[in-house]
Amino acid sequence: MLRVRLKADGRIVEIGEDGREVELDHNDPAAFVRRVRARAQLTQAAFAERIEVPLETVRNWEQGKRAPRGPARALLKVIDRAPQAAFAVLGARRA
Repeated sequence: MLRVRLKADGRIVEIGEDGREVELDHNDPAAFVRRVRARAQLTQAAFAERIEVPLETVRNWEQGKRAPRGPARALLKVIDRAPQAAFAVLGARRA
């Protein structure tokens, strides 16, 4: 079972079997957002609606004009690791 912890600064760390925290690495924010959305099999508009942000925000993230920070970054990391759980918590309907 995967255990993760949300840190106060928005980072998500994985808890190893030995109890040590390992930060999940996401070096290219634009590529990360594109990958998360693609794995969810959603258009930019549908993804923005599901995570309750403006479409322009998702576009800016994916084009590298802006990077998700804080809670948005944490949410994207949760969606990356457990999309069904994340969308269920958000109250999103499955397409």
